[in-house]
Amino acid sequence: MMQLARFNDAAEFYGCAQTFLLAQEAEHNLMLGLCAALRQGNVYQQPPYLAVVEDAGEVIAVAMRTPPYRLILSEMADTRPLQVIVDDVYSVFGDELVGAVGPKDLSKTFAERWSSLTGKPHRLNMAQRIYRLEQVRPISGVSGELRRASEADRDLLVRWEIAFEREAIGDDDHEQAERMIELALSADPATRGRFLWWDGGQAVSMVGYTGPTPNGMRIGPVYTPPGQRGRGYGSVCTAAVSQWLLDRGRRFVFLYTDLSNPTSNHIYQNIGYEPVSDVDEYRFEDGG
Repeated sequence: MMQLARFNDAAEFYGCAQTFLLAQEAEHNLMLGLCAALRQGNVYQQPPYLAVVEDAGEVIAVAMRTPPYRLILSEMADTRPLQVIVDDVYSVFGDELVGAVGPKDLSKTFAERWSSLTGKPHRLNMAQRIYRLEQVRPISGVSGELRRASEADRDLLVRWEIAFEREAIGDDDHEQAERMIELALSADPATRGRFLWWDGGQAVSMVGYTGPTPNGMRIGPVYTPPGQRGRGYGSVCTAAVSQWLLDRGRRFVFLYTDLSNPTSNHIYQNIGYEPVSDVDEYRFEDGG
């Protein structure tokens, strides 16, 4: 019989979910990265939601949330655990869940059941693809150099963080952008940071990394201001940061792409990123 177990302690949660999540490390890189961050201390506004679903003592599904953000769903062999998760998430958050992200078919089923329970309509906000890289294909013919961002770059980084969030997801949260840059500048470089590509005496592209897993790291955000696009800066900066991570012992580098942007998907594959799986993000809205 399926049972859901909820955890207050991130280390205990990770101890229970680790084997299941690592069996598909690329697919679960976001969850694994959040586990690493939470085990160092919660930097989010509210306590996280951490749950596993077990069947006969074996973990078959995992769900996480760092409020006020969306719920994250793991891979699952079938949809059976979803109703247990829907019911438990509702018991904790009521109908205030803003969204959910997870494997394509699973996230759709979750969204349909959440709407049925709460009366809140759902819409597909973004279709994404997870990529994994093991070896970089070098980019040639692009001028400039990679530099690690520093405190002197803070104002620029915040502006570009805001611009990225506005363009990528329609968000415009200045406080959140400042918080993300503060973390990037103050964190252990082995776990999080920002790089800039410089050309002609100015910064022309930004690439961040975060979310360490046992064998990998996630790239993001990647942002080039509109006036500098089409010159290869985003590609060469992403390739250089990916190589920097591999050189420091990471076996894999992961990233998420928006499938509605074929240009970026093509660029990342040229660098050496290979598609792993598709995930969909749904948003829940008031009926009015």
